[in-house]
Amino acid sequence: MKVPIEDYFEDILGKAARGLGLSASQIADQTGLSRDAIGKALRGEFNEDHVRRLAGPLRLDAEALVAAGRKTWYPNEVDLEGLALFNTVYGDMTVNAFVVWDPATGEAGIFDTGAEAGAMLTFIEGKNLTVKSLFITHTHGDHIAAVDQVVAAYSCPVFVGEGERSTIGQSFSPGKGFNLGSLEIETRLTWGHARGGISYCIQGLKRPVAIVGDALFAQSMGGGMVSYRDALETNRKALFTLPDDTVVCPGHGPMTSIGEEKRVNPFFPEFKG
Repeated sequence: MKVPIEDYFEDILGKAARGLGLSASQIADQTGLSRDAIGKALRGEFNEDHVRRLAGPLRLDAEALVAAGRKTWYPNEVDLEGLALFNTVYGDMTVNAFVVWDPATGEAGIFDTGAEAGAMLTFIEGKNLTVKSLFITHTHGDHIAAVDQVVAAYSCPVFVGEGERSTIGQSFSPGKGFNLGSLEIETRLTWGHARGGISYCIQGLKRPVAIVGDALFAQSMGGGMVSYRDALETNRKALFTLPDDTVVCPGHGPMTSIGEEKRVNPFFPEFKG
């Protein structure tokens, strides 16, 4: 299944403008573009010259932003034993959930649930996996809609970062470690989109894996609904310090890698070239 890219240039422009608190008038003053031209860009009308001019005041990488506008890039396919993605429809969007397991022991963890877990449960039974825990990246409704369905199937504990202030599971502090068989899970705080967002960094498969919720997307990131500045900064510190071959498993859109995001993600110009 090829999951579509979550954000294109107009989404990126909108997230950056809202995050920086810039109005169309302020952007017009800084770029020399008319408010009409800016509005067209925000509605998805691609003009390369306009997009390049918008990149500066929005603190975005111009080349990466143009590539997003051209819609020519897609991340390399990920085929990793011990990792499976499940993409379900939630309202007018799709949302991801993941299963990670130790191929040697069959011990597995579920990471978020998506809108419903039927296909995931069938996959788990078909692989004869033993679900030990359900891990939540953040508690926005699209990521936890099927928690009851999963818990009813496996009677497993649910773990949620303490910053989410949730009652759906056991809270923990960032930095707490978990294990699935021989796999080691490190938890890192990646907040800004959600107050207590957690990324789960997993070692023990043939490639390192980071399940990041809405902290980072292929070629984009989740909106800074709580704090845009902190969403950027925690991504830089917690995710972009991971090895380049780390598989990034986002809450929306296709899987990608840290190395690819350094090259193509407009929100992080400091990693280019």
